[in-house]
Amino acid sequence: MLSVEGLRSSYGRIEVLHGIELSVSAGEIVTVVGANGAGKTTLLKCLSGIQPVSAGSIVFRGEALTAVPAYRRLKRGLAQSPEGRQIFTNLTVEENLRLGAYLFADEKVERDMEDAFVMFPILKQKRDQAAGGLSGGQQQMLAIARALMGRPSCLLLDEPSMGLAPILVAQIFDVVKGLRAHDVTVLLVEQNAFGALSIADRGYVMETGRITMSGPAAELIADERIRQAYLGI
Repeated sequence: MLSVEGLRSSYGRIEVLHGIELSVSAGEIVTVVGANGAGKTTLLKCLSGIQPVSAGSIVFRGEALTAVPAYRRLKRGLAQSPEGRQIFTNLTVEENLRLGAYLFADEKVERDMEDAFVMFPILKQKRDQAAGGLSGGQQQMLAIARALMGRPSCLLLDEPSMGLAPILVAQIFDVVKGLRAHDVTVLLVEQNAFGALSIADRGYVMETGRITMSGPAAELIADERIRQAYLGI
C-alpha cells in the first residue's frame, strides 16, 4: 500500500532524513520506534505532505505522492493524527469530528460519527462540550476519531501515547489494534517501543534520521539490542 524509497528531507541546510526505506502492506500495523529526535515525526510529515522532500519517492496505492499537495493526500486515502493532538480547542467535540469529514457531504457522515462514538463512548457523552475541556486521553481519542472521519485507507499515527497514564495508553493501543477490523492500515510512530511493537506486525527502528533495524515485531521485541536500548530490559 505504501512504499518509501531513498527519502531525504532537510530543515534549511541540515539534512534530517538520510535515505529512509520502508513499506506498509494493506491490513498491516507497522510501527517506527526510536528516541526523541530520531526523525520519526519528520518522516510522517513528509508522508502527509507537510514537510518538503529533497530526494527519494513516496508511492501510495500505486501512485507517486512526492509532488502531490498535502490537501490532496487525504482524498487519496492517507490521513494523519498528529503529534500533540492539535485539536480545535474552542470547537465542540462534534464540530471537530465534522471538520475531519470536510471532504464529504453525504449521509454516511452521520454513520461515521456514530462509529467514532462506538469506538470512543466518552466522546459521545461530551459531543457538545468544547474540546479544550477534555482530558489529555480524551483529546487523543478525539484526534484519532477526527482523522478516521476522513475515511482513510491508511492512518498515520504520531505518538498517540505521549503524556498519557498507563491505563489510557493501553486503551489507545487497543483501539489502534482494532483498526484493522475496520480495514484501516496503520503506520504508527512511537517512543513507547514495547507498546507499539506489542500490537504491530512489523517494525522499524529509527536513529538520527536513518532506519537501523527492521523486521517482524516479535523478533524486534526479542532482540537483545532493542531490549537494552528501548525497552529498559
